[in-house]
Amino acid sequence: MGDVAVGARSGHDGEEHRGRPAESAVPAADSAVTSGSDSGAAEDDRVTGEHTTAGHQGPGGTARTPKKPRSFWKELPILIGIALVLALLIKTFLVQAFSIPSDSMQNTLQQGDRVLVDKLTPWFGSEPERGEVVVFHDPDNWLAGEPTTDPNALQTFLSWIGLMPSAEEKDLIKRVVGVGGDTIECKNTGPLTVNGKALNEQSYVYAGNTPCSQDDQGGQFKVKVPEGYIWVMGDHRQNSRDSRYNQADKNHGMVPVKDVVGRAVVVAWPINRWSTLPVPDTFDQPGLNAQPAATDLPAAPQGLALAGVVPVVWWRRRKQ
Repeated sequence: MGDVAVGARSGHDGEEHRGRPAESAVPAADSAVTSGSDSGAAEDDRVTGEHTTAGHQGPGGTARTPKKPRSFWKELPILIGIALVLALLIKTFLVQAFSIPSDSMQNTLQQGDRVLVDKLTPWFGSEPERGEVVVFHDPDNWLAGEPTTDPNALQTFLSWIGLMPSAEEKDLIKRVVGVGGDTIECKNTGPLTVNGKALNEQSYVYAGNTPCSQDDQGGQFKVKVPEGYIWVMGDHRQNSRDSRYNQADKNHGMVPVKDVVGRAVVVAWPINRWSTLPVPDTFDQPGLNAQPAATDLPAAPQGLALAGVVPVVWWRRRKQ
């Protein structure tokens, strides 16, 4: 087709191409060039998104009316609904805000602080560890006689979806001191010991308090924590009704792991109180996790060794 266009411009008016007169080839050449130009224009419309006459036509060549943008006021309820669903999902599975109602965790937490609680890791099987600050449901009427809040309907709703700190009066916040298998003991004023190791609690116990309380109501104790439970204490030791003072309940002062909502990780409000809540170094000291060696089953290691040796001896004898 390119030859046709060149031949048309060369002036050979009488020359025929493929049995056709030259003059009839000229319009064909012009038509070919124009067709190529139209094809390019159509391609440009597809790439750049510019509107052409063809771009406004529907099937059969009928004109297509552009869609009118939806009104903001019609979209607003949809956006609010999406935001509420996301907030509820985050509160249920990821993070929830709680308000500190008392002084039992001073000076780590002050009354009125807002903390963010990690609720995600327990879904993956993570359990509370020593030194963590955790929020948990009241195990057995620990809050009897304590003043409770009476939120209005709006506060209850916003708390339910996680846009306000929880107004649930049946939740408590304490520090985990012992986990399943630990032996915890308090004598005199302290120090508190876990598995025979003394804890250095100066960095978080309220100034002026002793690690152990000298009283006959639970301040002096020695307990072993069953599997599936934790032992918790407040950082304000002389102003905290914690595991020590609930040993008469059905769980003997222990908190079931299933009742733990999550770990408090950040003090989010007020701004001047913003801080993280790491595990104190004393809980990382060597030997704290050591459990007493089993002495009532002396034959167990020998039995395991024998079970491993017999197949080897049998295999060697068959090869001989």
